[in-house]
Amino acid sequence: MILSILQPGDYVGFTFFIGSMAMMAATVFFFFEMGNVHGKWRTSLLISGLITFIAAVHYYYMRDFWIATGTSPTELRYIDWILTVPLMCVEFYLILRSFGAKIGLLWKMIFYSVWMLVTGYLGETVFRDSSAMWGAISTLGYLGIFYEVWFGSAKKLANNSNDPILQKAFNTLAWFIFVGWAIYPIGYMAIETDGLLSSIIPLEALDIIYNIGDAVNKIGFGLVIYSLAVSSSRKEA
Repeated sequence: MILSILQPGDYVGFTFFIGSMAMMAATVFFFFEMGNVHGKWRTSLLISGLITFIAAVHYYYMRDFWIATGTSPTELRYIDWILTVPLMCVEFYLILRSFGAKIGLLWKMIFYSVWMLVTGYLGETVFRDSSAMWGAISTLGYLGIFYEVWFGSAKKLANNSNDPILQKAFNTLAWFIFVGWAIYPIGYMAIETDGLLSSIIPLEALDIIYNIGDAVNKIGFGLVIYSLAVSSSRKEA
């Protein structure tokens, strides 16, 4: 058993500890609030809680890994992402299902997310010498999700809903995809041997970037879903 002792000045370890507690607190909040929304929105809040719960468990182990080794827990981080990022895509499908979203949209976005993560992992670990090429391949998956949310069928369904509450929430989630998820390619370019940011962002700061990005994206994503669920439930009532 690893004894997690945070050393003074260990800012990376600090963000791991904060991340694990913030994700768990968000999980409790989402699960308890399920009873305050109408039936169809409970599934959305359940998935939001699952996303932060999975992240909280992984952050618990990642912080111990960091304390014990002083190295980035890359494998644990990608296990977290391979579970939570597709669940975020499920959230988009659920909020649009009432407006005609087909199951094909869900599988398309899940495919894009898995493509992005698997190829990103290969470039960051197995094929580190050609990480730039694998990073470009990984970006294709991100661009697929970006297109669906900003210009594709998901965007069209949101625009045709005639529901200003849903449209506002969808647009906010789209900005999370555009701005929030941009944190990850920024971090990826920092680990590349000849990356654009390899000489600008020190490797020891990479986990801080990822940890802050995870907290903002996963908790913020869930809070937008929660706001939509509460507003829609009140409107229906």
